[in-house]
Amino acid sequence: MNLARKPPLEGHHPGNSEMTSSPATSPELLRITDATAFGPAIRARRRAQSLRIDDAAALSGVSVDLLSRLENGKGSVRLDKLLAVLDSLGLALVLGPKDHPGMPP
Repeated sequence: MNLARKPPLEGHHPGNSEMTSSPATSPELLRITDATAFGPAIRARRRAQSLRIDDAAALSGVSVDLLSRLENGKGSVRLDKLLAVLDSLGLALVLGPKDHPGMPP
């Protein structure tokens, strides 16, 4: 099966308001305070790209079970697998000081 990676939808906003962006403004950051916070953001991004969970898992090189657990905040996921999922959905993990002016509360 040959699955081409779908680009992010131009100007489309995912369901999570903390991750919205528009061409005129810079994207907002999402503060992650625990492992379960990744799930809704990843699911919103996947759905915004009209990807079924099995297609997104294949594009990421992970199992459907792993992606489902990640989206639902269940169990633990290796960092390399998380980074692969984020990358395949056009997301990135960015670290910075808590008191950085661009960091959301």
